[in-house]
Amino acid sequence: MTRAVKVRLVAFAILSAVGIVYITASYLGFIDRVLGRGLTVHVTLPSSGGLFEGSEVSYRGVKIGKVKEMNTSREGVELVLSLEEGTKLPADSPMYVHNLSAVGEQYLDFEPADDEGPYVEDGDRLAGDADSLPTDEADLLVSLNDFVGSVDHENLQVTVSELGEMFDDTGEPLQKLLDNGSRFVDEASAHTDETVALLENGQTVLGTQQDNAENITSFSRDLKLLTEALANGDQDLRQVLAGTPGTARELDALLTELEPTLPVLLGNAVSVNQVAVAHLAGLEQLLVSYPRVIGAGPSGSTADGYGHVNLQFDNAPTCTEGYLKPSEWRQFTDLTDGPIYPARCLSGPPYNMRGSKYAPGTPLNSNPGRASTAYDPDVVQGVLDKNGDPVRYIETGDLSVLGEDSWKWLLVGPVS
Repeated sequence: MTRAVKVRLVAFAILSAVGIVYITASYLGFIDRVLGRGLTVHVTLPSSGGLFEGSEVSYRGVKIGKVKEMNTSREGVELVLSLEEGTKLPADSPMYVHNLSAVGEQYLDFEPADDEGPYVEDGDRLAGDADSLPTDEADLLVSLNDFVGSVDHENLQVTVSELGEMFDDTGEPLQKLLDNGSRFVDEASAHTDETVALLENGQTVLGTQQDNAENITSFSRDLKLLTEALANGDQDLRQVLAGTPGTARELDALLTELEPTLPVLLGNAVSVNQVAVAHLAGLEQLLVSYPRVIGAGPSGSTADGYGHVNLQFDNAPTCTEGYLKPSEWRQFTDLTDGPIYPARCLSGPPYNMRGSKYAPGTPLNSNPGRASTAYDPDVVQGVLDKNGDPVRYIETGDLSVLGEDSWKWLLVGPVS
């Protein structure tokens, strides 16, 4: 071995020893003590929370020092923290004891709201509270034991038994469900673009349903009412469905019998409708004016005191015998029921040259071969209702208040 090689080996051994000593001294803090570097901060906690001398100290998860000493005090446990030189830790930082892993290894972590000052200085004191400490294992075990003890054993046994019955003999279906779920995931992965598009469209559909939640709720409620009505009318629906085929056959036979004439009738109705449409304005005016003219009829009279609305083709005078005298008439505004007066013309010819007694076949006619039945006012004095009482027609009053809709009374009036 040459002299140069020996010199290099000796130099390497010296440098290695110096490096090892420096690293060891830095790890143990001797270098910072000798050089006066770093910050010493005192922290008071209600208890250790699992910390020990040498535990790490971090700032939002980044190591900034370690626990140098631990001493008991009246307030709890006093920690002496050795922080790295140049650490800017806000003085109002809350602190928490966390677990470094599942088996423990607690460390102290500072979690300030921001990184603004003032910052801690060498010798400052900080204090933590109960919120800074993790849940004690003993408290956790006691709470867990209380929870388990609060469960009713009989109900728990029933629940376990029901779960066993629910999953009994379901191994094969569950296996198929898992296998098909795996195939579904594989298919979705193989068609990523389509899957993404489906999810995006599904979000749009769900958003639309959420926007129309009130309408969907109303539709569901109305559908429920409809189904309840159908359920309550089940017997009637069965009768309708049972009678529908026969009704359909009867209707088909009726339409078949009317086939020669019904198209002609409908064709003529189309022609009449076209004429009516062409004169729609005039018909509307007629229907508006007609009720007013009829309503004003009782107020008009001639010199003899009788009102006249008639159509006659001869010069026979007006028949007045058999009718109430004008002095005995009631006011047309009186809508109360009154006695029925059998008004009829009692004068002979040339008065009242109309009616059944002048129809062909009567003694006053030259054609005795025609038979007819005369109208007997003593037997039938008008239209009767279902109880046999005479029907009274009451004055409708002034319909001008209805305006342009007064013509509708011609259709509604007879029904009312």
